Amino acid sequence: MADKKSILVLCTGNSARSQMAEGLLKHICQDRYDVYSAGTKPSIVRPEAIEALGELALDISGNRSKSVDEFADKEIDYVLTVCDNAKENCPYFPAKTKLVHHTFEDPADIEGDEETRLAAFRKVRDEINSYLPEFLSMIEGK
Repeated sequence: MADKKSILVLCTGNSARSQMAEGLLKHICQDRYDVYSAGTKPSIVRPEAIEALGELALDISGNRSKSVDEFADKEIDYVLTVCDNAKENCPYFPAKTKLVHHTFEDPADIEGDEETRLAAFRKVRDEINSYLPEFLSMIEGK
């Protein structure tokens, strides 16, 4: 499919929100879009994000945190920023790239025991999962 469109999910660390959104979008869209994620300041993929998606039978354990710079020469049709910091620090994309912003709380900021942290990741995972049909409807003009 030569004209398959691409989606880049962008946040700061590419450790939680964008990783979960990438995994969920790949599952929802199957092969309709090429889906990627990246960060303005990449770090590591959080184990809680891996576990939260694993609970939905989605495996992102092989993912790595990527810099948005890795996509500088790639044609991206849609950029979804999932945090305010990424929106403010989003690099330049060509005019044809449609930028969409929807902020989600950073579950990595939640302190507490393992169950408390995992609950925060589950909550954000579910919020992202609930938002993605709206996002897809917006970019598909439905």
